[in-house]
Amino acid sequence: MPNPSYQDCNDCPNYSELIERLLFFNKVSQNILEKKPLPDLLNEIINSSKSLLNAEASSLLLYDRGENYLYFHTVSGEKRKALTHKKIKIGEGIAGWVAQHKNEININDCYSDPRFNKDFDKATGFKTRNMLCAPMIRKNELVGVIQVINKKDNRLFNEQDIDLFNLLASECALAIENARLAEVEIKTEQLNYELKIAHQIQQKLLPSKLPKLEGYELSAELIPAKEIGGDYYNVIKIDDDQTLFFVADVSGKSVSAALIVSTIYSFIQTYLIISSERFDLRDFVQSLNTFLITSTTQDKFATAWFGLLIHSEKKLISINAGHNPTFFFDNSSSELIELTKGGLLLGSIDFPYESEAIKLKRNDLIIFYTDGIPEAMNKSNIEYGEDRFKKLIVKYSPLPPDKLLNKIITGVKKFRGTAEQSDDVTLGVIKTN
Repeated sequence: MPNPSYQDCNDCPNYSELIERLLFFNKVSQNILEKKPLPDLLNEIINSSKSLLNAEASSLLLYDRGENYLYFHTVSGEKRKALTHKKIKIGEGIAGWVAQHKNEININDCYSDPRFNKDFDKATGFKTRNMLCAPMIRKNELVGVIQVINKKDNRLFNEQDIDLFNLLASECALAIENARLAEVEIKTEQLNYELKIAHQIQQKLLPSKLPKLEGYELSAELIPAKEIGGDYYNVIKIDDDQTLFFVADVSGKSVSAALIVSTIYSFIQTYLIISSERFDLRDFVQSLNTFLITSTTQDKFATAWFGLLIHSEKKLISINAGHNPTFFFDNSSSELIELTKGGLLLGSIDFPYESEAIKLKRNDLIIFYTDGIPEAMNKSNIEYGEDRFKKLIVKYSPLPPDKLLNKIITGVKKFRGTAEQSDDVTLGVIKTN
């Protein structure tokens, strides 16, 4: 920005000079208040303040509320690199005093002022003669401090300079806060975009449609609490006689959990390619556990249930890895049996998993799910619980899987009422014909 051509007057500026200066100030204000990235704005501020006040150098320090320090963010003038990463404690030095008292200060001879820190001059080789320093305040909150150093032509900063500088500092505070809000908005939009993409990717990991199995009816649904979550299920036909059922609940939420879900999905696809000729459920679970231990951090783990359906034998082999018990509804006795045999959750420690097998008869049910169902809470912080869940299964067991699933999901939503869904909900139903 060009420096205006005026002759400074310390005592009584003439009318034309004042008008010229006000016009220049108006132009400076418009440039500062334009929407621009924060780094560009800070550079604009110090260059404008130096030109407006006809100073040799200027600097801008932003206030860090958490640390209670002022940080040099932008410096103009010679030797500026030496100050770039410096910080000043509130109350120390000229800038620290201004920040603490939230008042401007005009010093005609800095070396005679006990608050002046000579170390900065020693570090830069710059000689500070006089200084005008003002706080940038927005809604009575300190945003930072701006200062101009050494009025040109060996002059001193006057009352008009102080008034203009205070006005400039006020507008700078507004511009900086607006720029910060804009940055947050941009980052939020970017995050939302990334979450949207992650959601689309995660949805593609779920089966687009369930396989048709002769002698069986299937239904499954996943309802995420947020855009992306940690629940995952799949139904994979290994060959004409074997189908793998899988449901998992990964620790944590959002992106970190979604990454582990992707890791599990990748492992399954790779394992099935390598072990296409002979699939062993216990080896599969054992290998997945080892893989997660080596590929994730200790605080990331997953509970899971695995069911391998052997079509020709009407047999289900079950392994529960620290997950909620999968329910087996024996239609002939109307008994609801919990399938809990297996081992610890996945990704924690190396562990020998066990399996259990059940024979399936006509109209038997297998219900797999995640804890988003029994742990659903209403406004009174009361959980839906397994008892309600079990009673609903028994009551509507004669229904087809899709209608039974709908009854359960509707029942949970009705119980939760207006309370927010706090966890992902996954539910799957297998019924023999």
